[in-house]
Amino acid sequence: MQKPETLFLIAGNGSYPRLAVKGAREAGVATIVAAAFEGETDTALAGFVDEIHWMRVGQLGRLMDAAKKSGATVSMMAGQIAPGNLFDLRPDFHALLLLAKLKERNAESLFGAIAGELEKAGVPLLLATTFLEKHLASEGLIAGPKPKSRILEDITYGLGIAKEVSRLDIGQTVVVKKGTVLAVEGFDGTDSTIRRGGELGRGEAVVVKVSKPSQDMRFDVPVIGPKTLETAAAAGVTAIAMEAGRTLLLEVEHLHELATQHNITLWGTLS
Repeated sequence: MQKPETLFLIAGNGSYPRLAVKGAREAGVATIVAAAFEGETDTALAGFVDEIHWMRVGQLGRLMDAAKKSGATVSMMAGQIAPGNLFDLRPDFHALLLLAKLKERNAESLFGAIAGELEKAGVPLLLATTFLEKHLASEGLIAGPKPKSRILEDITYGLGIAKEVSRLDIGQTVVVKKGTVLAVEGFDGTDSTIRRGGELGRGEAVVVKVSKPSQDMRFDVPVIGPKTLETAAAAGVTAIAMEAGRTLLLEVEHLHELATQHNITLWGTLS
């Protein structure tokens, strides 16, 4: 990919947007203009970008206007929007017109439609892992203790279940123990799933997180960060497995520290 001079960054929550900014700067991107969302985006992001536009979730007209005026030729999404906010949005007129065209109103269809609008505006979305390839999970042991054979068996079993569940667009995370499914991700999200499964697992639960077979990596990348590890530690989880090459690791050094501290295996697997 040819290095863009200006990047339009659509910034969600967590540390992901700052990691994207750092990666883009290291790649030589001169100017970064960010769209940020009230109640979602970390306000500290303003200190890392050249220009920032604050808006509510649902203000698509304002988002598109900022994208067009940014001078960017490409855009990138980094960071999630909490599901509760995404489906409780107060759409402006532009968003209402877009929503009226959708047969399904789930996160994938909404973001896919926004991607289409950005494409038409001449600011197409890059993959959300652009500039961040070195932060993708590797195959095998990533951090923490080497897993026992029983854990590896549960990872293999959980991978098959998680892939099927994600194919049905139910969720992308499952929690298993000794060949039994303890929890399946739904609308409540990954952290709640880990808490539910961990409580049932009583210290021996294995978390498996995957991508969907048709995952659009422009706006929907599986992420493991310190918050995930802290949630897993509190729930008594033994291991977290993720897809190598398709899962983004946030704050890698901190992840290694937490995995060692809490004796949790982080494992990269191929689907």
